[in-house]
Amino acid sequence: MQTVIENLKLILTTIRFMDLIDLLLVWLVVYRILLLIKSSGAVQIFSGLGIVAIAYISSIWAEWATFNWILEKFFSNLFVIVVILFQGEIRRALAQIGSNPFLFGSNVAQETQIVEEIAKAAVQLADRGFGALIVLEREIGLEYFIEVGTELDSNITAELLLSLFHTTSPLHDGAVIIRKGRMAMAGCFLPLSKNPILDKNLGTRHRAAIGLTEETDAIVIVVSEEKSAIGIAHGGQFTPQVGLSELRQTLYDVYGLKYRTERGTL
Repeated sequence: MQTVIENLKLILTTIRFMDLIDLLLVWLVVYRILLLIKSSGAVQIFSGLGIVAIAYISSIWAEWATFNWILEKFFSNLFVIVVILFQGEIRRALAQIGSNPFLFGSNVAQETQIVEEIAKAAVQLADRGFGALIVLEREIGLEYFIEVGTELDSNITAELLLSLFHTTSPLHDGAVIIRKGRMAMAGCFLPLSKNPILDKNLGTRHRAAIGLTEETDAIVIVVSEEKSAIGIAHGGQFTPQVGLSELRQTLYDVYGLKYRTERGTL
């Protein structure tokens, strides 16, 4: 025990301030990589790479010369392969670093603007009797739970949401996916809920919203075309006919913002 304490004291006395900065930078890089893996559904890709790695080790042990040569060529170009597989995520991460190099994310003003644009769009869609599904992706990536539609990667504006869900739009029957403060995809189809005790009066749009939230931590805003009402699906539960204040409160909670009830009406 005494030896361990002496070794710890020796390590602490030899650590320089620059070593702490070095460790902090490594931690930031590892943290961002883990976030990338978690949010992009990359766990499955890395699982596949792990299987290939096991096959490579097995080929060495079993002396499969040809198979080993193929896998050796694969791993010699692994860096290029990873860049190709994650080019979209890498591009977005670098863009975030460029816009906010210290926090690596959106600032409060940007997130507040996003919330207000989504709330404004939902209210106007309900007023005009347009049906809509607006999905807010959270920690769990959605690519493996939805049928991907058209990629957008655009800023969030109420006007664009209104045009996408207009009955003349070819994408109006699908859902819009909001990811990391941007409209990532439109025209996406969600998995229908298999819950047998759901209200029989719920339509396909509502069942799709509930179905996605049964499998992920996403929040789905549902605008009913028939009732011209706004509902929220989360955790497999559906709250129908929410008011503007409740909608805003939910959106502010998603982005970790403080909701001020004195805000004016849209």
